[in-house]
Amino acid sequence: MFKYDDTNIFAKIIRGKLPSDKVLETEHALAFHDINPQAPIHVLVIPKGPYVSMDDFTANASAEEIVGLWRAVGEAARLLDLVEGGYRVMSNHSANAHQEVFHLHIHILGGRPLGPMLEGGDIPPNGTWHRPA
Repeated sequence: MFKYDDTNIFAKIIRGKLPSDKVLETEHALAFHDINPQAPIHVLVIPKGPYVSMDDFTANASAEEIVGLWRAVGEAARLLDLVEGGYRVMSNHSANAHQEVFHLHIHILGGRPLGPMLEGGDIPPNGTWHRPA
């Protein structure tokens, strides 16, 4: 996996070297509006620690950091008034998922119906998914 690069854009935002449109800041997390929104509301929630991905984070973060990040995701969704209408939470991991910045970030998307999760992602007729052989 990738080694953490402390010059990535999110590391610079955490350190205050680049501006962000903050939604929420806590001891362990920062939530801010995405500069290239894919929905009317598109916020990123990042841990303040140097974690490349969800795998890195869940393997190496403290329990307090993990709880702090996920509480920030929930609190940001409430602050953005997304709970009643619904929202999507997602995180990309590495090349196949098209991760662009190698600092863990959770996307919160909402503000309109979002459609299927993936292109061509209709639920199969029998309602079950199967792994490719």
